[in-house]
Amino acid sequence: MSDQQLGLFPDSSPTDLLLLTPADIYEAASEKLLLLLSEDRRLERKPASITPRALGDYLCMWANTPSGGLIVAGQENDGTFSGCSRLTSDRRNNLERSGDIYCPDARLECKRVPVSLQDGSRDFVTLFRVHYRQDRLVRTSNGAAFIRSGESKKKLTADEERHHEADRRQVTHEQEPALYAFPEDFSIEYLEQFSAAFHETRRFPSGQCTLKDVLQLRRLGEPSRDGFRPNMACALIFANDPGKHYPGAKIRFLRFEGEVEGTGARFNATKDITIEGPIPYQIVEAEKIVEQQLREFARLGPDGKFFVSPEYPKAAWYEAVVNACVHRSYMLRNMNIFIKMFDDRLEIESPGGFPPGVTAENIYRSHNPRNPHLMSAMYYLRFVKCAHEGTRRIRESMEAMSLPTPEFRQTTRDFGQVVRVILRNNIKQRRVWIDADAASLIGETIFATLTQDQRRAINYVAENGEIGVTDLQRLTGRTWTTAKRTLEKLVAMNLLIHVKKRNLDRDPKARYILRPKPSGGLALTE
Repeated sequence: MSDQQLGLFPDSSPTDLLLLTPADIYEAASEKLLLLLSEDRRLERKPASITPRALGDYLCMWANTPSGGLIVAGQENDGTFSGCSRLTSDRRNNLERSGDIYCPDARLECKRVPVSLQDGSRDFVTLFRVHYRQDRLVRTSNGAAFIRSGESKKKLTADEERHHEADRRQVTHEQEPALYAFPEDFSIEYLEQFSAAFHETRRFPSGQCTLKDVLQLRRLGEPSRDGFRPNMACALIFANDPGKHYPGAKIRFLRFEGEVEGTGARFNATKDITIEGPIPYQIVEAEKIVEQQLREFARLGPDGKFFVSPEYPKAAWYEAVVNACVHRSYMLRNMNIFIKMFDDRLEIESPGGFPPGVTAENIYRSHNPRNPHLMSAMYYLRFVKCAHEGTRRIRESMEAMSLPTPEFRQTTRDFGQVVRVILRNNIKQRRVWIDADAASLIGETIFATLTQDQRRAINYVAENGEIGVTDLQRLTGRTWTTAKRTLEKLVAMNLLIHVKKRNLDRDPKARYILRPKPSGGLALTE
């Protein structure tokens, strides 16, 4: 691929350069291109004097980092070329063979790129292209493993190494023996549901396989001298108390006031609920809690009529919660799942980064479950479909309600990586035009004095022209009596009119409408 094909010269922009992949850079490598680039998540500069052993550490780093990376030997940190020609023949050969000696599991290629030194003499740099090893964690010849973290090389701890090996299926963490007694420590209810679903799905006669047979067939344990030894996946799904040995196997729900998560003395959570127990129980309880906290908005339907709907489609947030429980890293056993609700968004945060090969860019096309046996068991319990369509369902359900596209982000923190799914509502846009309409109808000064429930009632009338007690009850989640009292208060404030049949003290179809302004010349009779 030429420079012109890449669109780099003569009018390339900084954005063009940032969009190049390591493969693009390696193929189009030239003196001009290497001068335009800076050290970043794709490229490292090293002097030609770097030792082969030290270079092996960087080869290992890129081999463990998604998309891999590049190393330019013979270019200084400030971008100037020092070249490699001054090295002896043996030093140059050893440098180019450093991968074979000091990081034999790395997959790489290298080539020499002609450059000019500051004095005008011709020289060359050695460019290494290191490919990401999705199938294994790469170690140096002395057993160390490195990864790119931000703009630095980071040595992995033993726990982090095991986490990466589990992601690459080098170790099967979910099938490690669990320290639970079977069946004493397990939920018989969930086990029986699982066994019945297995028989139904496989079309086996009821009771053809014993419970232990079913668990063994689904790789959730194995026979032992004591009868049956469950594994980690089995314990997480069916044990009464998974948190006993996996403290982070829980969900914490936080409802924040406003759009920012405060800390310390400014911690602004209005709800803080922790859900513990088997994974199916956690999902069911999380479903109840989120539904209780969701607000409802009046939306204009395709038929031109308004209808009440929740601020997020259930298909989106429920799928995100299930995905977090099924695909999180349970090797980070002290980290729990977070569901964080703000005025403008809902965030579901799960421990562990994206599985190997999965990125925020290809997540709708990729399928590489981190816990395949756990996911398979959840399929029989009807929590997942195992059809590689969960993330697409999240996106499509948000689009169907004209809400922003969901965001998938991977963040590195001191204690490990996390993946966040962010669902945004359109509350800012809705508040601008609905509140403005309502305020103009009754006056901004009066509108500013109303309670939240009273404002929601006025907003609803501004959208729909009228409101009933049941409408407000559905909007606010209050009791029928409280909703009725709120509307009667607005009547007493001369903001609403109670329209009902005159001969009925209690009319279930009674409606409340805005009281016309006196200047309109209308009679204000009820």
